[in-house]
Amino acid sequence: MKINLIQAILIGIIYYLSVNGTPWLSLLGSTVMARPLICGTFVGFILGDPVQGCIYGAAISLPYLAYISAGGTVPMDPGLAGTLGTALAMAAKASPSIAVTLAVPIGLLGTVIWIVHMTVDISFLHMIDNAAENADIKKTDRIQMYLPQVFLFLITVVPVMIIVYFGSGAVSSLLSSLSGTPLHILNVIGGVLPALGIAMILQSINNKHILIYYFIGVVLAVYLNLPIIAVSVVGFIIAFLYTQLLFSKTKEAQ
Repeated sequence: MKINLIQAILIGIIYYLSVNGTPWLSLLGSTVMARPLICGTFVGFILGDPVQGCIYGAAISLPYLAYISAGGTVPMDPGLAGTLGTALAMAAKASPSIAVTLAVPIGLLGTVIWIVHMTVDISFLHMIDNAAENADIKKTDRIQMYLPQVFLFLITVVPVMIIVYFGSGAVSSLLSSLSGTPLHILNVIGGVLPALGIAMILQSINNKHILIYYFIGVVLAVYLNLPIIAVSVVGFIIAFLYTQLLFSKTKEAQ
């Protein structure tokens, strides 16, 4: 698949919208947009196959199930992994497991963009301080509203656009040259990485109050053969009822 310049720019914008600090999706929030499943689906829309993009995004999401960003630290960038991983994998017509293998190192490289973002933003704060000392409210507003977003747009859209536009062909050629045992190894690695994400999630819910719901989901999916959508609906109903009972007990205690 050949990715044209307009598609490359739009894919870069998808990544820009997924970065924490973008105000344009206030109803959804950048944390929702940063999920590889969401980014992958939007990339699929741009490349003309949203279903395939969703499949790639879902596969890439698995290693990031237990992703947590605390105190401003970003150990990895699931938004960049979902965006670039899906775009490059779709361009190369690779399998979802290969997409996971591509996406994980890409997500680690995304931390560089985050560090640059946070480091340069400090200079904008000093500019705001100087404007505030001179009682220039309009300049203060202009700096805080436009400069950080313009800079963030440049350091996210431009690199992704260049990689997608010029690198998709290189990735396709690379995967073609790795046919056989090397490609099989990449598939195996891509199959192991999702298990790591699932294991981290199980570790986080390993207590008697939460783990029971996991086993309910296993019974519904494995033994009753319910599709994942039905299991999700049942999970939502259980969560809703549990929340209502918890709130009612809290009110009675007050």
